[in-house]
Amino acid sequence: MKPVAIFRHVQIEGAGYFSEFLDRHEIPFVMINVDENASVPADPTAYSGLVFMGGSMSVNDPLPWIPHTLQLIRNAVAADIPVLGHCLGGQLISKALGATVSLNPVKEIGWGEVYASDNDNARAWLDGLGQFTSFHWHGETFSLPQGATHIMKSAWCDNQAYVIGKTLAMQCHVEMTADMVAAWCRHGANEINDAIASPGVQTPDQIQIGMQTRLADLNRVADRLYSRWIKGLPQQ
Repeated sequence: MKPVAIFRHVQIEGAGYFSEFLDRHEIPFVMINVDENASVPADPTAYSGLVFMGGSMSVNDPLPWIPHTLQLIRNAVAADIPVLGHCLGGQLISKALGATVSLNPVKEIGWGEVYASDNDNARAWLDGLGQFTSFHWHGETFSLPQGATHIMKSAWCDNQAYVIGKTLAMQCHVEMTADMVAAWCRHGANEINDAIASPGVQTPDQIQIGMQTRLADLNRVADRLYSRWIKGLPQQ
């Protein structure tokens, strides 16, 4: 089986629980650390799937790797290779497929409820789950590309996730680990302070209350989504 390529854009926003999931299912993967100037490959067929993690930048920033990433995503979708995006990763997929990324009306930082859409795709990808508590850290949001099916929303962000074929794009972070949450709270303390008046923003102390229980619950949600996603991976 060809490896899954995981693209990291910021050192503290790595593969997290997703890499644990792949290891448990004995699926090989390679990390492509864009934050360390790794080149974005041009040919998606070298991989069984592409996974894009989060990042503090915007997909609308004039960064040299973004056009290459957008073209890679388009090539992968055209070749029927599954693509998965977390937060920035979901925004990259959206922009690559012709949708827009813009400011969300409310910044979301911390834990918040996510609600499944009432359609067959949402029920299939979430294995019938109607609601769960996810982790959030974003100020922008994506619109849906043509042909996409909406599968999740939250109180502060209408478009939390969609699917299009074998591709899943998410605004929320289901990949979190305890180390990642702690690191984000440290590195993002100023951002939290600047946005604390937002109804969607929690303090670092609030974020870390009951974190182990919340993460265990989130891992189970991630298992549902990731299990559905890997069904699309070619076995050769």
